[in-house]
Amino acid sequence: MEWLQDIGLNVVLLLFISGIVVGIINTLGGGGSVITMALFMAMGMPIQVANGTNRIAVVLQNLSATIAFMRKNMLDIKNSLLLGIPTILGTIAGSMLAIDVSDRTFRICLSLVLAIILVYLIFDRNQTPKREGHKLQIRWWHYLLFFLVGFYGGYIYIGLGFLILAVTVWTMNLDLVTANVLKGCVIFISTPFALAVFIYNGQVDYVAGLLHAAGNILGAIMASHWVVSWGVKFVKWFTLFIIIVSFIDLVGLISLQSMLSAML
Repeated sequence: MEWLQDIGLNVVLLLFISGIVVGIINTLGGGGSVITMALFMAMGMPIQVANGTNRIAVVLQNLSATIAFMRKNMLDIKNSLLLGIPTILGTIAGSMLAIDVSDRTFRICLSLVLAIILVYLIFDRNQTPKREGHKLQIRWWHYLLFFLVGFYGGYIYIGLGFLILAVTVWTMNLDLVTANVLKGCVIFISTPFALAVFIYNGQVDYVAGLLHAAGNILGAIMASHWVVSWGVKFVKWFTLFIIIVSFIDLVGLISLQSMLSAML
């Protein structure tokens, strides 16, 4: 594609290194795709292509994290698959609409999701972390929630990790570490269906996507080890930091896209 005809070593390194950062951020909390989208659009990709190309890294990153968590016996495979089914259905529906998403809609949806979670994290008065390793208890309405989560993920994706954390922490009483494990698995299960829709519509750049994904995989593996040793408290404050940075970018006080453009 034209925006990668003259790809150079600096672009390759930027895609890979930024991929590592995004993989770490998304595995520890979420929001790393803000960086990915800013980078892809700085390279000249239309927003729909950037949205579709982002899904390559998302799939591979969450596959790596899920395998790492499985090896540590931290993943409830059965319940993750059960929640993955409605998420897949929602993802397919959302991604079919996403092929024509506008930048304005993108920012409005992301702002709403970040606002909800930011308010909760700042004003949460419960200073005692929930017990790590809490068992999943699925109610019938959780399937509806995960369908809606999947729809958002297929349509916008950015902030999906935060949204899943909100649902699992608030309605399932999970701690952030356990919720992160579930989040990675559900995203891995559902995202290939969104990717297929974008591929069908010719809105995926494989070169940029795979280069960025390589860094994502390394970052996800690194973070999957750190999240176990650093625990719930660190993940909470790391998540809060990323949300604040994302908000600052959205309101225009900084421009991640301009910063990344300067590096190209």
